[in-house]
Amino acid sequence: MSKLLRIGVLASGGGTNLQAIIDRCQDGHLAAEIAVVITNNPGAGALDRAAKANIPTLCINHRDFSHREDFDNAVVSALQKAEVDLVVLAGFMRIITQTFIDAFPDRVINIHPALLPAFPGLHVQQQALDYGARFSGCTVHFVDGGVDTGPIIIQAVVPILPDDSADSLSARILEQEHCIYPQAIQLIAEDRVRVAGRQVVITPACPAEATALVNPATSLQ
Repeated sequence: MSKLLRIGVLASGGGTNLQAIIDRCQDGHLAAEIAVVITNNPGAGALDRAAKANIPTLCINHRDFSHREDFDNAVVSALQKAEVDLVVLAGFMRIITQTFIDAFPDRVINIHPALLPAFPGLHVQQQALDYGARFSGCTVHFVDGGVDTGPIIIQAVVPILPDDSADSLSARILEQEHCIYPQAIQLIAEDRVRVAGRQVVITPACPAEATALVNPATSLQ
């Protein structure tokens, strides 16, 4: 049996993406094991999800540290102690600093609820609605020194409907997050991913749908 990819998950909230990863590990679709779940929020629902799955947890409250670097060093130390191969951000509401990048080069990934490079940062569903975008979606990307600027691994596209609110759009995007985040981890577990500048090269290449997406639909095709 091949060695499972050891991942450390960082989460601050309810942990629905964590749950999707747990489920795929348990049903055998993901060749990985969660070595530790770390949160900066003592009330994070992710802690309960991890406990139910018998996954080790650790709360490192950022409020206990006077300097950001000290908090980052504590989290990195815990991840290294758990011997993780990949760091997975799942709703971790802290900006990742160079401390993480240096400790885990090309080994920190994040999921963002928009089609990067459009709408980085926060409140992105409302940003898309306010801008009048016809499509939104989600992006799994490597973390670099910027905010949601790292090389893109996989994306899913979600149409924006005429009656969408930020909440309804967010809910449909979240469904796709639960699909593509485990898939991105599996590609890394299979050692099929490498970073070449801004490009993520997947070998062998995954099939892609060549059909165009149009919103609103056109009758001229």
